[in-house]
Amino acid sequence: MKKYILPVSVFGTVAGCAVLLKNHVTGGRCPSKATITGKTVVITGANTGIGKATAQELAKRGGRVIMGCRDMEKCEAAAKDIRGKTLNPHVYAHHLDLASMRSVREFAEKINREENRVDVLINNAGVMRCPAGKTEDGFDMQLGVNHLGHFLLTNLLLDKLKECAPSRVINLASLAHIVGKIDFEDLNWEKKKFNTKEAYCQSKLANVLFTRELAKRLEGTGVTVNAVHPGVVATELGRHTGLHQSQFSSSVLSPFFSMLVKSPELGAQPSVYLAVAKEMEGVTGRYYDVMTEKEPAPLALDDETARRLWEVSSKLVGLQE
Repeated sequence: MKKYILPVSVFGTVAGCAVLLKNHVTGGRCPSKATITGKTVVITGANTGIGKATAQELAKRGGRVIMGCRDMEKCEAAAKDIRGKTLNPHVYAHHLDLASMRSVREFAEKINREENRVDVLINNAGVMRCPAGKTEDGFDMQLGVNHLGHFLLTNLLLDKLKECAPSRVINLASLAHIVGKIDFEDLNWEKKKFNTKEAYCQSKLANVLFTRELAKRLEGTGVTVNAVHPGVVATELGRHTGLHQSQFSSSVLSPFFSMLVKSPELGAQPSVYLAVAKEMEGVTGRYYDVMTEKEPAPLALDDETARRLWEVSSKLVGLQE
């Protein structure tokens, strides 16, 4: 019996260390226990992954949750699942296609008409390194969905957010913004050869620039806006990256990736934290890496680029300032 004690002890120690390491790397759970009873949260892309996990956590905390999704069949199923798990009947599925400015306007009009309040807007939906393609309005798919769709939606809901102040806007960004560049001469990849990685990084840089410019424009309104990189999360977002398609990566690298990649539930914690934590009251224009404030890339701190991107985006989506 004694000969098994050492191996079992070693295995237990290694397993315990692995759990602690993963918890440290992935950031752990939201430390705030705050509830949001009586508050309304709008979340885009909420039928799967981080979005669904965020919707479920906020529903569990008592919020009225509106899920904006392109696929209504999946959205209805997700809303029903969340209502069953949280016993919160106030979880609703609405159609929203961020690749269509018409759909964005219809969704915002519905929210403004039917909802008494919007306390939190979480711009969660996104596409990542997808093949070359255009939105309904002719925008590059990644710029259109990740930035322009949310840019228009946020602006169309601003009056409602201001009425309910203090309120919060949360933009899901990415660490990928650090290598992004805004090509004002060819934002939609009409002149140069398409590069899906560069297109994605451009859209994520746009998220952070939009966050900072919006925060400046909202000073004194009681509406705060922050951007967050949720970490590396196992969701459908990375389906176009080709990760683990080779035998080497799936067999040799998989154990290491599993230490760094977190579940959608853990991936939702940063968004939940920014949405509910009392210590986030009044905090605006910041960039968070998981739940720790960090300084974004130098290009993301360029005020002139942020202002110019706002003006160009306004014209592209037909927003009257």
